[in-house]
Amino acid sequence: MKIAKVLGSVVSTQKEESLRGVKFLLVQFIDEEGNLLSDYEVAADRVGAGVEEWVLVTCGSAARQFEGREKTPLDATIVGIIDTISVANRMVYSKRSQTT
Repeated sequence: MKIAKVLGSVVSTQKEESLRGVKFLLVQFIDEEGNLLSDYEVAADRVGAGVEEWVLVTCGSAARQFEGREKTPLDATIVGIIDTISVANRMVYSKRSQTT
């Protein structure tokens, strides 16, 4: 899994049938220090994430490991909304501090 920040939504009215009803978000990956990387991805949202939230993104074949979606053409799926990240006993990210 990778850590990413949600930048916005991606809307597609015409898409492959198995993608109907799937919400897509544009995410930018983050390193272990909380710095934004240059890598972007469009990810399917399974958890109701919103703009500015930090999320867990699974990529590759793992992005399709959901019942009824095994054959869906997905390369990235948001599987969690991050509450906190700490590295070496140092807080890197806290959702609480982002909302105040």
